[in-house]
Amino acid sequence: MRRPLRYLPIAVLLTMSWLLATGPIATAQEVSRLFTVQQSGVLRVCTTGDYPPYTLREEDGTYRGVDIALATDLAATLHVVPQWISTTWSTLTDDFLAQCDIAVGGISDTAARRRVADFSIATSIDGKTPVTRRADADSYATIEQINRPEVRVIVNRGGTNEAFARANFPAAQLAIWPDNLTIYDQIEQRNADVFVTDSVEGRYRQRTHPALQVLHPDAPFDSAPKAYLLPKGDTLFNAVVNTWLESEIRSGRSNQLLTDWIG
Repeated sequence: MRRPLRYLPIAVLLTMSWLLATGPIATAQEVSRLFTVQQSGVLRVCTTGDYPPYTLREEDGTYRGVDIALATDLAATLHVVPQWISTTWSTLTDDFLAQCDIAVGGISDTAARRRVADFSIATSIDGKTPVTRRADADSYATIEQINRPEVRVIVNRGGTNEAFARANFPAAQLAIWPDNLTIYDQIEQRNADVFVTDSVEGRYRQRTHPALQVLHPDAPFDSAPKAYLLPKGDTLFNAVVNTWLESEIRSGRSNQLLTDWIG
């Protein structure tokens, strides 16, 4: 049996009490997602399942990853169960708006996404860096080295990886790959030369693909916060999520989960 809201952790309760005391939290036409989630007993979580260490969908349909573990913790905090909604980077925003209460899994905070959704506080800061074969590490370390006509750049469809590649490698041969899981095999098999992705994912993938190397992960080409997509303008729900998330970060839980994945 679900426990009522009064049994939520004290930090979350204090946030809710403050918000309720300082003004209306929703119009008559729009009830906070916090109450609809509690009523349904389900937290609907959009995630791509192809972006370890943040989110990874196994062959049996189960999900693992840093953000999967944290979203499971969030659901437990709200005394509901998580429901994983499969999405892709190309359809992430639309799927979130149509089907989900929250979206997780290494999502970059961008202006385009902020037009239709809010973001949580940042879970981490990351940036784009090259992944290539170890033997070719000296050839693709800079944007100038990659942005050449003879270089075959591969990138997963949708999201910030594709946007970065199109903006920075106009002279290179650009191949758009349908998923973010088998893309590393293409580099190993010499069907592509380099993939530019977030440094954390690169660190994880070089453990699963020893022939590959992530280049200068501590000095990426750019930097951007990773965060969770939240309902636009839902003051109560978003404040509760942020209060919980800040507690997870301060406790060191999120960093420990990341360390467990990438070492």
